[in-house]
Amino acid sequence: MAPTRHDRPLAHRRRRLLAACAATVLAVPGLVALSSAAQAADVDLVKNGGFESGLGNWACTASAVVNSPVHGGSSAMTATPASSDYAQCSQTVTVKPDAQYTLSGYVRGAYVYLGATGTGTTDVSTWTPSAADWQHLSTTFRTGAATTQVTIYTHGWYGTGSYWADDLSLTGPGVDAGQPPAAPTGLRTGTVTSSSVGLSWTAVSGATGYSVYRDGAKVQSVTGTSATVSGLSASTAYSFQVTATNDAGESAKSATVTATTSAGSGGGGGSSDLPTHALVGYLHASFANGAGYTRMADVPDSWDVIDLAFGEPTSVTSGDIRFNRCPVTECPTVESDADFKAAIKAKQAAGKKVLISIGGQNGQVQLSTTAARDTFVSSVSKIIDTYGLDGLDIDFEGHSLSLDASDTNFKSPTTPVIVNLISALKTLKAKYGSKFVLSMAPETFFVQLGYQYYGTGKWGGQDPRAGAYLPVIHALRDDLTLLHVQDYNSGSIMGLDNQYHSMGGADFHVAMTDMLLTGFPVAGDANNVFPPLRPDQIAIGMPATTNAGNGYVAPAEVTKTLNCLTKKTDCGSYATHGTWPGLRGLMTWSVNWDRFGGWEFSRNFDAYFG
Repeated sequence: MAPTRHDRPLAHRRRRLLAACAATVLAVPGLVALSSAAQAADVDLVKNGGFESGLGNWACTASAVVNSPVHGGSSAMTATPASSDYAQCSQTVTVKPDAQYTLSGYVRGAYVYLGATGTGTTDVSTWTPSAADWQHLSTTFRTGAATTQVTIYTHGWYGTGSYWADDLSLTGPGVDAGQPPAAPTGLRTGTVTSSSVGLSWTAVSGATGYSVYRDGAKVQSVTGTSATVSGLSASTAYSFQVTATNDAGESAKSATVTATTSAGSGGGGGSSDLPTHALVGYLHASFANGAGYTRMADVPDSWDVIDLAFGEPTSVTSGDIRFNRCPVTECPTVESDADFKAAIKAKQAAGKKVLISIGGQNGQVQLSTTAARDTFVSSVSKIIDTYGLDGLDIDFEGHSLSLDASDTNFKSPTTPVIVNLISALKTLKAKYGSKFVLSMAPETFFVQLGYQYYGTGKWGGQDPRAGAYLPVIHALRDDLTLLHVQDYNSGSIMGLDNQYHSMGGADFHVAMTDMLLTGFPVAGDANNVFPPLRPDQIAIGMPATTNAGNGYVAPAEVTKTLNCLTKKTDCGSYATHGTWPGLRGLMTWSVNWDRFGGWEFSRNFDAYFG
């Protein structure tokens, strides 16, 4: 229900009274009124005020960029306030002290506000209670004697429906940007793998960011003094340079360093045996649902990794995992054990990998004791040996992984269920050797949400599962063949642009994947950074059909996702931190649902990667 005239915030009623008083004062003869028109020397200090570059330069909640309606250009911003949030979009700009500025913009919708805070004098705002079409809002203020930055904003009101904003500007005296920074020094190489090179350099005074060049081409922009350049070819020499940037421009390039990637010894859990771009799918092997049963022999050659769903525990804490194939009463067309094993061997002879996936929605596994850990290792080994499988997929969901309140450092976990799982997986890897394929399929809640929250002790009651996969992934990053986070059945997640991204389009997949390939501070701690994974370790998890899970995107959006991440074309509002042509591929739930949908998902993958 929209607020009545008497429900409007007291602060806004006071602002209207002050505005009326100001108008009276300016009408007094002999006083000179300040002109609201920008002077000839004035400039517009707002970046991306027309939202033509998405939400870049803005910090927003519950917001998105649309192509209609717009006031000018081809884009505008829209936001939908919730009952406890008025969907603010803000930007901090650099200003001159003791200077006059005019803030203006075009809005539409009910209860839309435009204002500025941190002015050093009197913060200002203007608003409209109702604008069926675009309405111009404008207000002026003078900065304080020591003010060098102000924050401008627009927002709606609690639960009163969507609003739109476009062509926002702050005009007034510009600020001399000064000189570009000096060229970085001390550029050196760090960890070198078959597909990546780590770089670091000395900080440059006055720099706000750095650009990394590979063989003369810009490949990455970062704010810190280190970067990992990924997506490289094995046994290949590369040259690297770095520049420093600030508002005034870009420095000259640093001295050049060179590095030669390693030959690719098959580390990373047998990843060298996979094709450059791989398609991963789950096969309903132990149950039936609306997708129907699919025999192993009938899985098309499109699928490079087939995860058998699922091996499940005899009890939550036992560690004893059993794989029971779908009974004939539930799956009338199920093949015999002999035919099933023969089909697995045929897939392997064709270069495919077949794994046992542990967990799933109903298979909670908590290795809270060392006895459960040892039972897990022996029971999983028995399944692998019985069916001659290539490895293991960890699909722990629910409360299988939860952090103790005191466990706040993902690099040194102390929670028993996490410590024991890491130990168990390392034991299995050591037992089966370098060709053992190890993959993980966490939900975004367990991984990317660690950017905001990690555990409970530090964040006062946040769900202890938030980011709980991070210590497992990090401890096994050298053994991990594939990480395919489930980008579905997910709530909105904040990306590295500090904007919330929701399922339903390419931007969500791009933002979530960029975090894995760029690295991110855990729980907002800049000194506790989760390092980037290699692109050949990443497959993006998507539902095959609308029936398979929330978050389905059409083939055109899948193509946009791949184009943006591997070519940096077709990108939407999220700006990636690099380009990764070596991205391994896609994972889907599931082979069965793709068959149900006429093989649309796998056909699109084949068409894209050839």
